[in-house]
Amino acid sequence: MKRLEQLKNSGNKAFVAYIMAGDGGLDRLKEQVQYLQGAGVTAIEIGIPFSDPVADGPTIEAAGNRALKHGVTLQKVLEEMKSWTFQVEIPLLVMTYLNPVLKFGVERFASECSKAGVSAVIIPDLPYEHKELVQPHIDKEGIKLIQLVTLTTTDVRLADILSGAEGFVYAVTVKGITGSRDEMSEDVKAFMRKVREKSPVPVYAGFGISKSSHVDMLRDDVDGFIVGSAIVEAFNDNRIQEIEPLISAVTATHSV
Repeated sequence: MKRLEQLKNSGNKAFVAYIMAGDGGLDRLKEQVQYLQGAGVTAIEIGIPFSDPVADGPTIEAAGNRALKHGVTLQKVLEEMKSWTFQVEIPLLVMTYLNPVLKFGVERFASECSKAGVSAVIIPDLPYEHKELVQPHIDKEGIKLIQLVTLTTTDVRLADILSGAEGFVYAVTVKGITGSRDEMSEDVKAFMRKVREKSPVPVYAGFGISKSSHVDMLRDDVDGFIVGSAIVEAFNDNRIQEIEPLISAVTATHSV
């Protein structure tokens, strides 16, 4: 994850690509990761399908349901990742809800993530106040726990979350679930700027980022972008090449 800090210090922006593990079959995950790595993304967030994905919009929820129909589980995803023999050159993150982690066993989850080459985990329904359920176990494996902040996060709570932030901060751009959107409200810029000014680690904007116009709007206020629904849709429709201009819009070096 040091690469993310170096990217911030250089003034360049990060592109984190989200994919749903097992959408279309678990055998597709390897080729999706290889493709995105080759396309120049900074890191890849691998989603674990879950039956009650409270933070996911319709696109990612549908992808999760397709994966569940293929029998994809947290254990199978980690086993698949452990089997890879190609060179992974970028951080891999696992995004999962808390229930599958508890069912799997937190200590075992941390150990298996480490063996699978996972750099960080995102658990959107794990409240900051209860992070000790997971944090000590993944700390032992050198894995980061990524915190989320939202437009409704109070200043006091924001200060608490940022004081223990590691890896990067996942700054949610909308009051709601994931999904592609046409426009973003102006107050998002002010929120991102506030978080970035106070954060000791890079701040990445996520939820609803699907267009170059979104990137242009927030470029000066964040250190990177997380793109999910647009990528999941593109893979499902076999038109992933259409995402490449968005990756370039984020990662292309801009002169100051």
